[in-house]
Amino acid sequence: MFELTADHEDFRRTVRDFAEAEIAPHVGEWDREYHFPADLIPKMGELGLFGLVVPEEFGGHAGDGGEFTYLCLAIEELGRVDQSMGITLEAGVGLGINPILTYGTQEQKERWLPDLAAGRALAGFGLTEPDCGSDASGTKTKAELRDGEWVVNGSKAFITNSGTPITSVVTATARTGTRENGKPEISAIMIPSGTPGFVVEKAYDKLGWNISDTHGLTFDDVRVPEDHLLGERGKGYGQFLATLDDGRIAIAALAVGCIARMLEESAEYAKTRMAFGRPIGANQGVSFQVADMAVMLETARLLTYRAAWLKDEMDAGRRSLSEVKQAASIAKLYTSEAAVTSTRMATQIFGGNGFMEEYPVARFYRDSKILEIGEGTSEVQRMLIARAFGL
Repeated sequence: MFELTADHEDFRRTVRDFAEAEIAPHVGEWDREYHFPADLIPKMGELGLFGLVVPEEFGGHAGDGGEFTYLCLAIEELGRVDQSMGITLEAGVGLGINPILTYGTQEQKERWLPDLAAGRALAGFGLTEPDCGSDASGTKTKAELRDGEWVVNGSKAFITNSGTPITSVVTATARTGTRENGKPEISAIMIPSGTPGFVVEKAYDKLGWNISDTHGLTFDDVRVPEDHLLGERGKGYGQFLATLDDGRIAIAALAVGCIARMLEESAEYAKTRMAFGRPIGANQGVSFQVADMAVMLETARLLTYRAAWLKDEMDAGRRSLSEVKQAASIAKLYTSEAAVTSTRMATQIFGGNGFMEEYPVARFYRDSKILEIGEGTSEVQRMLIARAFGL
């Protein structure tokens, strides 16, 4: 059975100290100004956060296994201070690095991974489209092979880390043909930043995750060499589905960070906020909500780190993919919904102050909702969980 080791906890403290020192003092200002702190990414790289799953030969720190659990711990601790920086790491590794690491050629890995692992660059993951969300097989973006080049036309929506000053490449799914059964052949194409015709649209005006970099993308006769195909032609859809399995566990870790912060903030406020001559935490209406948050946090952590452990065990050949997929969906579903609930409860405990942006609960309230949507909605997770029972 899994358990976090002393090394895990030492690593957690290291990331927490970093987040408290480098992010916490600035997060309010960054959030108000929609500022993406690009200069912070190399510092995270120096700490080893982007290289956790990358082998040493490509500039990373992966060693004897268990790397995914360490990644989840880092995401949780960053997310405890700011959800935007948590998703920046999650997307940078889970959606940017992992597809290249898992499906790339030796040459592709040598070209892209060292800078990504060091935090000198970021990569994006282009799956969602304006008319294609949960139904990822409905991709409309097309890539046609002409004279040794892929010519890509189409658009993507809600792509994280796609327009930063250090974004180096976006891997995008595209139709590259039609199968014998009439269904589209979907492949993954790597498109370097700055390629002619590759347009990064204006940043979104979002409800939350204001510090995170998120853009729509347009491909207008974008030409890249034939060797920019990532993985096998026609396997892009399956590749990205597998990537999302890992991403769901990582999103669960981000949600754990949210719940943990709401519990901390609520418990402290309940002890110091006075009403009717005593702390509001003396009232069961408040104290029971804090207790419920504590239960949600422990449950969320257990589900998340069990799923992360199963992922590491699968990579070592000791667990099956089906076990990981089920655990990932369960963890993502529970933790994301618990995170939204915890922010609502915390805002209620804070009363009018909870509605004020000067208090962090307001920011976490805004940030939490997307956890129920990204990497597969709650409805999709319920569908996937039910399928395991033949339903």
